[in-house]
Amino acid sequence: MNKITRLLTAAALAIPLGVAANQGARADGPPLRFVVIPKAVHPWFDKVNNGAHAAADMLTKMTGRKVEIEYRAPQAADVVEQNNIIERSISTRPDGIIIDLLDDKGNRSTLQEALQQKIPVTLFDSVSPAGMNLTSIGNDFCQQATIASERLVKLMGGKGEVAIMMGVPTAPNHAIRARCHQAVFAKNPGIKVVATGIDNDNIETAQKQASAIMLAHPNLGGWVACDASGPSGIGQAIKEAGKQGKVIEVGMDNLTDMLQLIKDGVADSSSSTKPEMQGYWAVIAAWQAAMGAKTPQTIDTGIAVITKENLAEYQTAATH
Repeated sequence: MNKITRLLTAAALAIPLGVAANQGARADGPPLRFVVIPKAVHPWFDKVNNGAHAAADMLTKMTGRKVEIEYRAPQAADVVEQNNIIERSISTRPDGIIIDLLDDKGNRSTLQEALQQKIPVTLFDSVSPAGMNLTSIGNDFCQQATIASERLVKLMGGKGEVAIMMGVPTAPNHAIRARCHQAVFAKNPGIKVVATGIDNDNIETAQKQASAIMLAHPNLGGWVACDASGPSGIGQAIKEAGKQGKVIEVGMDNLTDMLQLIKDGVADSSSSTKPEMQGYWAVIAAWQAAMGAKTPQTIDTGIAVITKENLAEYQTAATH
């Protein structure tokens, strides 16, 4: 933990510790247990889980009370399965549920059930459903997409055919990114969106969709994506089609595959979230809520733009 993170964490703990003291909380009390529910089994969420465990270890050390993380991932990006996991988690009476929503409308009733059972809910990599006012940890998803699409427009000289990989269309963050990609392209009359794909946050699906789109649109000049799986699948499709250097990809996030695509020159760059930081601060916020403290509406973990020039920094981080 670096110095700035230590200072921020100390500040985040100060008020809740006072609240906990007033509530008679004890360092030797039963463990605090938080359930982390991602969209699906996925390497990006493994990074979130790493951050969550780092925060739990820190809280245990600083407060003297054990903090435990239960990680329960749907096998695929399926809102019914995710809701079933939420319901099973509610039945175990955790001290908090931390979740990345697959569908803000489809998840609403199970979120409301958790709140009715007095189980705090904290979101990461998502925005709160309308009217629920849940604390959300993440970044400005529109800004993230805008950075990527504006970079692609510039690299293409302001003209040409582009495609967008949509991710999970019902996921709030993916939908926001898709709209903001479209908005950037709409402001550039020389750019034409000729196709969109839906990969449901699955790399293999993204590869198949990208291959089919490039076959149908041989003049396609560029790609952007709305999720972490899309860029990996797009990159594989570009390599298989022998279109490296002909089709420009500006990716998303910092998975090992994405970093390798940048290193190999298949992708130009990536507009990246910070998954470890999201997992870390989601647990801090959930712990604050469990202690009875008020939590902020949002915690912005920022955006990183990864290029060949700064790639080494992120590759080093990925190995630790």
